[in-house]
Amino acid sequence: MTRRKINDILISEPIGKKVTVKGWVRTFRNNQFIALNDGSTLDNLQLVLTLGDFEEDFLKRINPGAAVSADGQVVESQGRGQKLEIQVDKIKILGESDPEKYPLQPKRHSLEFLRENAHLRFRTNTFGAVFRIRHAAAMAIHKFFDHRGFLYLHTPVLTASDAEGAGEMFRVSTLDPQYPPLTEENEVDFSKDFFGKEAHLTVSGQLEAELGALALSDVYTFGPTFRAEHSHTTRHLAEFWMIEPEMAFADLKDNMDLAEAMLKFTILYLLENCEKDLQFLDDRLKQEEKNKPADQRSLMGLIEKLRFCVENDFERITYTEAINILKNSKPNKKKKFQYVIEEWGADLQSEHERFLVEKHFKKPVILYNYPKGIKAFYMRLNEDDKTVAAMDILFPGIGEIVGGSQREERLDILQGRMAEMDIPEESMYWYLDIRKYGSCPHAGYGLGFERFVQFATGMGNIRDVIPFPRFPGSISF
Repeated sequence: MTRRKINDILISEPIGKKVTVKGWVRTFRNNQFIALNDGSTLDNLQLVLTLGDFEEDFLKRINPGAAVSADGQVVESQGRGQKLEIQVDKIKILGESDPEKYPLQPKRHSLEFLRENAHLRFRTNTFGAVFRIRHAAAMAIHKFFDHRGFLYLHTPVLTASDAEGAGEMFRVSTLDPQYPPLTEENEVDFSKDFFGKEAHLTVSGQLEAELGALALSDVYTFGPTFRAEHSHTTRHLAEFWMIEPEMAFADLKDNMDLAEAMLKFTILYLLENCEKDLQFLDDRLKQEEKNKPADQRSLMGLIEKLRFCVENDFERITYTEAINILKNSKPNKKKKFQYVIEEWGADLQSEHERFLVEKHFKKPVILYNYPKGIKAFYMRLNEDDKTVAAMDILFPGIGEIVGGSQREERLDILQGRMAEMDIPEESMYWYLDIRKYGSCPHAGYGLGFERFVQFATGMGNIRDVIPFPRFPGSISF
């Protein structure tokens, strides 16, 4: 018989039918009841072995973590907690698991312990739920852009340009690290390297996506990006995935409209397709919250927070309006903010963003028209010559989740901004070229996928929403 996944059996409830199931043993009780899980759903499927039908030595080899294949008949369950179970006729052990050494014993494990055993953590309920939701979110994003006629563009991972101008990039080289070729100035001679120049891992696919948009109208990227940033926070990774749409013939308002629609579509897709996993994580979060001081508890549960974002129109305010609200707020006046807002031009921190969303407006917020001094060179300069047409979307519990802008389409102004920020024109000639040949208003944004998944799952640490996290000092697995 063809194998059937547990989720399929639980949904279709084929009572009386013969089936084959395969999966990993979660628990084995009384030499009779196996809780089997194959990762297709949060729920286990109970396999019932008739006492006396199987040799005792064989039964001793059925331990937590073992992979088994079972044939049997689907019957209505006699016990609590499940509608159906399988009365097993034949069972085979495909891969054994030593119960003395298997790290995932039937007990609660800390998240830190599971990070150290990331190769096995997919088998837990928590991480099974997280990664099914991550998959659903990725599918929803592709569906959203496909329905709107966007082309999925694969932008390079290896690059010679720094899209953000921050310099926090990983170098890629084939030169001998101990004895690299040197120039007359005693510097590393990258002309002898694989690409003939210095190369890095990309921090963003945006610049290349702009090239695509100015011929194909609407494109998006969805790929890995890298930051060599020595950050050990719960919100940063060295390797993460970014969704970056770019639209030709679009302004800042079009950009805000698209980002809001994408976030609402994706969250609604999760609510409709991941109900069981979301409920499990919601319950898990409520248990965690009980151990926190009252003033540190979330104002909303996980599912409530997701519905909150879908059901509310995002509040749109300028950076200047936000600064005035923050300056006059009680936490600022009483110096309860870690970073007190004193003047226009301050770079907003997560505590400020969360105040605006959770306390002041009580809805998601889009901030726009930021000071040019705290934003990237490619953002369109506004007529006031002080601000750029940039926007950030702020969500409850996490702060900034999307950042974007209308791009600077005017060649002379773009060149001026690059000069101000010491970005050499020679290495960016291709980026300047699209401002010479049929330039037009265009806009785009970036969504850090892991930050979105962290928001959607309620996980407190971003390292728990990517399969194998990369961060300073860690490149395991």
